[in-house]
Amino acid sequence: VQLQASGGGLVQAGGSLRLSCTTSVRTFRNYAMGWFRQAPGKEREFVAAVSRDGVFTYYADSVKGRFTISRDNAMSTLDLQMNSLNPADTALYYCAASSSYSGRTYYYSSGYDYWGQGTNVTVSS
Repeated sequence: VQLQASGGGLVQAGGSLRLSCTTSVRTFRNYAMGWFRQAPGKEREFVAAVSRDGVFTYYADSVKGRFTISRDNAMSTLDLQMNSLNPADTALYYCAASSSYSGRTYYYSSGYDYWGQGTNVTVSS
């Protein structure tokens, strides 16, 4: 499974960005999908995840109410709408695919089987 993340950039605090993750794999709907991020000098951390059918979503407390994860199984795309961005959101953002059926595993990097390359998000104050 190859994943391609895009949509990062430079934005002022309070602004918005929309990240996208695309894949050519026809079995996209067989995977739960997630977003993680890694800031310079810090460990990779969970941001958000969505179940295979898009019904269930999971968020880190730090982004709840500001970020929205969604997926389009017909187009094999995953999105992350990020609003009210602040400098603490600055990081390299990764999309990932999980074959697990347990929602509890979506919060951890180890719960994912495939990773895309990151897309950089920089929020200026």
